[in-house]
Amino acid sequence: MGIVIGIDVGISTTKIVGINDEGIVISPIRIKATDPITSLYGAFGKYLHDNKVQLEDIEQVMLTGVGAAYIDGPIYGLPTAKAEEFIADGLGARYETELENMIVVSMGTGTSLVQCNGNNIRRVGGIGMGGGTLMGLSRIMLKTDDVKTITSLALQGDLANIDVEIGDISPNPLPGLPKDATASLFGNAKSNASREDIAKGIITTVLQTIGSCTILSSLGSGIREYVLIGNLTLLPQCREVFPGLEKLYKVHFIIPKYAEFCTAIGAALDYINRK
Repeated sequence: MGIVIGIDVGISTTKIVGINDEGIVISPIRIKATDPITSLYGAFGKYLHDNKVQLEDIEQVMLTGVGAAYIDGPIYGLPTAKAEEFIADGLGARYETELENMIVVSMGTGTSLVQCNGNNIRRVGGIGMGGGTLMGLSRIMLKTDDVKTITSLALQGDLANIDVEIGDISPNPLPGLPKDATASLFGNAKSNASREDIAKGIITTVLQTIGSCTILSSLGSGIREYVLIGNLTLLPQCREVFPGLEKLYKVHFIIPKYAEFCTAIGAALDYINRK
């Protein structure tokens, strides 16, 4: 088998991976551009160049993601097909974690939730909360949508100046809720809150809401393991917010090695599995 290329095409960002005949992921990369066509071809060209891959080495190209709808023909004359995005999410997460039963949390512009029970992979819901929310709120409240600036500010912020905790409204812990559990996101925010505190509040609001919805989506399923994928997994605050939810609800959130590229990996695996 030649190399199978998986490409997750976003509106402005494209992620590309290759899987060789040994089933090993080869050098995933990400490219940003002003439109999906430019980012796709830019990513493809860079991938070929950086990995010294020739077109004749490639057996199949698999596309997925919202931007894939803009592509109707073969890429560079190569056999090209499309993978359903939610199936790709599940296949990629399973490849990365070797879990059979899980909820895959794809954190992009919004967030989709995909339940995996062995080969049964299906979307169980989603929320309009994700990177788009983070960027929009930051533009309004911080006058920037530069992720590095936002995360740097947030690392210096104090949530005590933004959120209301159980301990702020009750002298004792409530049943199942310790005093440091969040009672109200942004419930303690003041009009003169610092940019650092606001940045931390925004990121925490987005991540905590996603985490809570994920836990609720698994009620009655017996699933207690959740695999986080997508661009938001790169936020350092993930290492603060999700362990807190784990402790509170006795669940497990996992960020795999190639979390950002799981959907592209899954697209390539979709072809390999069919074959």
